[in-house]
Amino acid sequence: MQEKSEILKLESVANLRITMDDYFSRLRIADQTRAKKIAYCSSVGPAELLYSMGFEVYFPENHGAMLGASKKADTYIPTAVAHGFSPDICSYLTSDIGAFLQNETPLQRSGFTAVPKPDILVYNTNQCREVGDWFAYYARHFGVPVLEINTPLYINKLSPSIITSVAAQFQEIIPELEKVASQKFDMDKFREAIALSHDGCVLWRQVLETAKHIPSPITFFDTAIHIGPIVVMRGTHYAVDYYKVLLAELNQRIKNGVSAVPNERLRLYWDGMPLWFTLGNHAKLFSRLNTCVVASTYSNSWMFDDLDASDPFVSSALAYSKLFIVRADKEKEQVLEKLLEEFSIDGIIYHESKTCPRNSNNRYGLQNRLQKRTKIPFLEIQGDLNDARCYSEEQSIIGIETFVQQLIHKKYK
Repeated sequence: MQEKSEILKLESVANLRITMDDYFSRLRIADQTRAKKIAYCSSVGPAELLYSMGFEVYFPENHGAMLGASKKADTYIPTAVAHGFSPDICSYLTSDIGAFLQNETPLQRSGFTAVPKPDILVYNTNQCREVGDWFAYYARHFGVPVLEINTPLYINKLSPSIITSVAAQFQEIIPELEKVASQKFDMDKFREAIALSHDGCVLWRQVLETAKHIPSPITFFDTAIHIGPIVVMRGTHYAVDYYKVLLAELNQRIKNGVSAVPNERLRLYWDGMPLWFTLGNHAKLFSRLNTCVVASTYSNSWMFDDLDASDPFVSSALAYSKLFIVRADKEKEQVLEKLLEEFSIDGIIYHESKTCPRNSNNRYGLQNRLQKRTKIPFLEIQGDLNDARCYSEEQSIIGIETFVQQLIHKKYK
């Protein structure tokens, strides 16, 4: 039996470190030798297509999260601002470009002298418009092509016209990719990448859904770290291999009655981005309060199990247009209401991220409408994904502790 309110680390962290180190090693070798072409890709961009055409794939957003977790992002952001970027836009973008301008990167610990030089950049607007401006900056700097897939935003119903349009755009960028790639497009290889991506996403869904168990074997703060392979190795066997190991450990935890948060008394939902610079502190805080954050909008954003190797273009368009961030509030509310019930949620925390409005779902009354229907209380905290200057730790801790006390009183009165 667990008796202490302390963080219980997953043993799979060691395997995660190896998996991610190997990924960056492949990138570093490609960058140093130029034996393989390198493509930059947005985090929910067409990674499967790029991997199937022989590219090593680098994700600036993943690098942005690394900068946030390094607690140095707020030293890079002013440099980007001095070069004309607004402090109000995505702090992934400004910290990444600021670090680039200062010629610094956490990847230097992995043998890089700088971030890898791209041969081409590809992005999908299904997240926000900033990825286009972000990638355009590097396209100008390195003098390489940049390709776009333009997905509509605020989608209520996924109409056939939307799917057809996005699927056509996937196909239309292939000739431009072939001008840069070391190999021509091969439908069989694309189908294989789609199948691997599907399998990886299904495993990732199963990992997240272990948190439905009471008590939960995993927390949101765990998933924010273990999300790495499905973001940067989606479409490869590396992600599939990793999540088989992680899922087995979580199922063993359930079998043995081991919970991620000892003495779990409350179960919360986290809406919005992680605060990368204080992720560990948040994990410790909630564990001390015997509270498990069991599910999140962020971690759920990489469950593309609609991918289908028998129809790779249409299924890619469906999966990448079905993304939560793309949907209108009406659809988001239905998704959230279902998750709140499935994960036995006692309360919701909405993180209003100053520089990430697309991932802040409490700006237009959604939180009030959802509470009216579900009767589940919520707390709003102000912060940012990377810029620590936007966050008051003391104020947030007081708010979280008070919120938890109220929920415990409500649940156990």
